[in-house]
Amino acid sequence: MTFVVRINHKFTTKFSKFENMNDEAKRKQLRKYKMFATGLFVLMAVIFIATTLLQKSNPSHWLGYVRAFSEAAMVGALADWFAVTALFRHPLGLPIPHTNLIENSKQRLGDNLGSFVVSNFLSPQNIRPYIQKLKISHFVGEWLGKEKSQEILIRNLSDIVLDILNKLDDTSVSQFISKKVSEMTDDIKLNKVVGNGISYILEKNDHQRMVTNLSRQIKDYIIENDEMIKDRVQKGSYSFIPSFVDNKIADKIASGLSDFFREIEEDPDHEIRNLITQKIQDFSTDLKEDPKWDDEFKTIKNGLLKNDKLDEYSNDIWISIKKTLMKELQDDQSSLKSYLSKNLNEFSQNLKTDENLQNKIDHWVRVTAYKYILKNTHQFGNLISSTVGNWQGKELSEKLELEVGKDLQFIRVNGTLVGGLVGLIIYTIANFFL
Repeated sequence: MTFVVRINHKFTTKFSKFENMNDEAKRKQLRKYKMFATGLFVLMAVIFIATTLLQKSNPSHWLGYVRAFSEAAMVGALADWFAVTALFRHPLGLPIPHTNLIENSKQRLGDNLGSFVVSNFLSPQNIRPYIQKLKISHFVGEWLGKEKSQEILIRNLSDIVLDILNKLDDTSVSQFISKKVSEMTDDIKLNKVVGNGISYILEKNDHQRMVTNLSRQIKDYIIENDEMIKDRVQKGSYSFIPSFVDNKIADKIASGLSDFFREIEEDPDHEIRNLITQKIQDFSTDLKEDPKWDDEFKTIKNGLLKNDKLDEYSNDIWISIKKTLMKELQDDQSSLKSYLSKNLNEFSQNLKTDENLQNKIDHWVRVTAYKYILKNTHQFGNLISSTVGNWQGKELSEKLELEVGKDLQFIRVNGTLVGGLVGLIIYTIANFFL
C-alpha cells in the first residue's frame, strides 16, 4: 500500500498545475494519463501471459506469485476502467444499464450541484465572515483621489448625460415641463403665497429698511428741489402777495417736509413707521382671507400662463437648460466639470480621513450585499442548474472529464496495483494454509 501511495503522490506532484492549463493542454495530459493506466494494464496482461507460459515449461514456485499478482491486477484494472468509463460514456459503445451516467442524469446533476452550492457556499453563516471583511470606502477614496480616475469618471458621466440629452425629444420634454407647471400652479393659491411672503417680511422687519430708504430719498428730493417748491407756491399764491413772502412760505414748507422725513428716517420707532407696518399687515391678512384676491390672482395667472404661452415658456426654458448643459459637458475646462472635480477631491479626502463616513459607507455596502446575496441565492442555484441542464449531454461529459478525468485515472492505477496486491495476498494465504 505504501508503494501505491508513493506512486499516487508522484503523479499528483507532477501534474499539480493541471488546473491552470487550457483545454488543449488538459486533453494532452488526460491522454497521457489514460495511456499510463492502460499501459499498466497491458503490462499486467503481458506478465500474466508470460508467467502462464513459463509455468507450463518450468513450474517454478515463485512464478505463481507473479502470475497471481498480474491476474488480480488485470481484474482490478478492468473493473475500475469500466467504473470510470461508465461515468462519461457507454463502455465500448454498449448501452449497458447504469452507464453514461453524466449524460443521462445531467438535469438532476445540475439541480443537485445548484442546491449543493447554495446550501454549502451561500448560506448566511458562510458568507457573513466574508461580507464583514468588506471595506471599500478607503479603496474608493484612494481611487477617486487620483487625477486620472477623476478624469475617467467625469468623462464617462459626461458622455452618458450627453447621450441622454441628444436622445431626448425636445418637444416631449417641454410638454412635460408645461404639464407639470400647469398642475403645480393649479394647486397653488397665489394670493396666500404672496400674503405669507409679506407676513414673513414683516416678521423679519425687513420692510423697515425700505421705509428708511424711501424716507431718505423723499427728504433728499425735497432739499434738492427747493426751487420747484418756490415756483409751485408762487403759482398758487395771489398776485398781491409779495414774492419774498411766497419764498418764505416755500422755505418753511420745504424745511418742514424735509425735517419730517428725516425724523422718519432716523427714528426706528416713529409713529409713521408703525402705521405703515399696520397697513401692510392688514393688506397681508386681506390677501389671504378675502376671496376677491383669489379671483384676482387666478385671472392674472391665467393671463400669464395660457397654454400657448406656457408651452412657449417651457420650450424656451428647456432649450436654454439643454444648451447650457451640453456646452458645460463638452468643454473640458467648464465650470461644471471644475465643480465636479472639486467635490470629488473633497469626497475622496473625507473617505480617507473621516472614520464615521467610512463606517457608514462600509456598513451600508455590507448590509446591502448581504441582503442581496441572501435574497438571490436561489437565482445562483437556478443559474447553475439551468446552465448544466442546457448543456448537451456529450458536451457536459467532455467538460467534466477534462476537469476530473486525469484524477480518475488514478483510480485505474490504484485499482490495478491494489487488485494485484489483494490477489497476491489471497494466493499467498491459499498456499500457506490450504
